[in-house]
Amino acid sequence: MQQRRWNVPEGRNVSEKIEVSVVMPCLNEADTIGVCIQKATSAMQQAGICGEVVIADNGSTDASKSIAQSLGARTVDVAERGYGAALMQGIESARGRFVIMGDADDSYDFLEIPAFVDRLREGFDLVQGCRLPRGGGRVLPGAMPFLHRWIGNPALSWLVRIMFRIPINDVYCGMRGFTRQWYDRLDLRSPGMEFATEMIIKSGLYGASMSQVPITLHPDGRQEHGPHLRTFRDGWRTLRLFLVFSPKWTFFFPGLLLILIAFVGYALAIPQIRIAGAALDVHTLLVASLAGLLGWQCVMLATLARIFAAREGMMPPLDRLETLTVERGLGFGLITMTAGIAMIVAVIVQWWKVDFGRLDYPQTMRLVVPGVTFVAIGFQTAMSALMAGVLRMHRRQRPASELDADFAPASSAEPITVADARESTTR
Repeated sequence: MQQRRWNVPEGRNVSEKIEVSVVMPCLNEADTIGVCIQKATSAMQQAGICGEVVIADNGSTDASKSIAQSLGARTVDVAERGYGAALMQGIESARGRFVIMGDADDSYDFLEIPAFVDRLREGFDLVQGCRLPRGGGRVLPGAMPFLHRWIGNPALSWLVRIMFRIPINDVYCGMRGFTRQWYDRLDLRSPGMEFATEMIIKSGLYGASMSQVPITLHPDGRQEHGPHLRTFRDGWRTLRLFLVFSPKWTFFFPGLLLILIAFVGYALAIPQIRIAGAALDVHTLLVASLAGLLGWQCVMLATLARIFAAREGMMPPLDRLETLTVERGLGFGLITMTAGIAMIVAVIVQWWKVDFGRLDYPQTMRLVVPGVTFVAIGFQTAMSALMAGVLRMHRRQRPASELDADFAPASSAEPITVADARESTTR
């Protein structure tokens, strides 16, 4: 079937003239795919936009593909299941300089495409749609479940603004526009519903210029089946993604809180301060030490996670971590271990002075517990420093000339002919 294109002068190369690619993921959307394509093409025609519609089909068994093709859309078969997997392959096959993505369930009004394109032409890397009133959007009655509208979306969007300092009011909105150049830089990896959230988070981490366009969310137009989104499963996946991309909130801040608790515990237990008649003694010291050990482990995990994320391209490098060398970590670890061992030795000396007899445990434990804690923290630090060194080892990229040399025949050897090769295979 011949595919239509819009606003392309005759005799010109279509792929070179396409400015906008509208990409829709599709899984059995025969009820609504047609109206979505018609709205997208109509919007581009009326605005004088040269564009295409790409349908990323995720294994539809209904008439979705044939409907899309009959309306001039280009279909791309995606074998890997998942919202993100379909979008990634659809976007990779797009030919436009700008990409507008949106669901094919007729909940998003593709007649609003020109507003996104205008912002992209102004130079923004990412233009996010906003359905929530906070960002000027509008949700029609019956368009969004109660939990999503009043709890899920506002809460997750608030977390994005707090954890990543991203000025987005509706992180879950599936209608957005972005430049193809920016998308290629992000290296997105999530195959599921969290794909859209990963795009927002990484755009913020890498300093994208972002804008919002208020849109109206309409009720789902599908009749044959309900939404593909699963409230609690996909909500947890989004929260998990937040934690993965924020070692600061996942490890560092909880670690600092535990270390603060340890300091308070030590400050109260060492001098045996009484609170409401209760004497805070060795038991408080033990609990405080546990908090300190757990807190320091969290800080080390935050450091290692941040180094790994930067190496894998998940997050940009952090300049402060570049000054933390393996040698500095080992030095700090050895000094801390030495201090802890000195405390333990001091108790052993006291024990020796009483001929290894009975000790004043409430007093000696005030040295033993911190000593053991310092030894453990020093050991953790030294081992983490060595692990950081492992994570910072990059595989050397060999020049193409060296790779060619590995497979080139020796200069003194005779060239191998086809006849020689045939003879060797028959032996």
